[in-house]
Amino acid sequence: MKVWTHDPSTVLVEVFTGIARGSMAGLPICNPVLQVEAIGFRRMAAGHWAGLMITPWAINLLCLPGSDDGWPALTAGGKHDWAFPSGDYEFIVAGEERLGVYHLCSLFSPALEFADHEQARLVALATAHALFAEPVAPPAPAAAASRRAFLGLGA
Repeated sequence: MKVWTHDPSTVLVEVFTGIARGSMAGLPICNPVLQVEAIGFRRMAAGHWAGLMITPWAINLLCLPGSDDGWPALTAGGKHDWAFPSGDYEFIVAGEERLGVYHLCSLFSPALEFADHEQARLVALATAHALFAEPVAPPAPAAAASRRAFLGLGA
């Protein structure tokens, strides 16, 4: 298993750019205005790397192993839930020669609804922000006001 000791963004862009120019080139599920871009990759508390990947055919959330510890031993097509500050999400196991095994969660596939790359990038950035944000605590319940106070008649 390939373990990523550093941010995988540069290699992800290289690999998916090659796929975009090769086996995916010209397919009707590809949006020709989208480029390959890695967004917001960071090492998670569990040790793996997570971030978003824009390609002409999809916007996916990806997880890649950052250590041997805690990475599930699953075969391609298997499923695994990863925990994020915003909740748990189901991923599908995939693999690629240069990347090794990785997990993906499809957010937009195909990504045909985007008019330009900047729109897709803004959606990916907003998704990353929401995904990695801690949930907002509900407001503390306010003290119940009496009917007399509500009507301005004192407590």
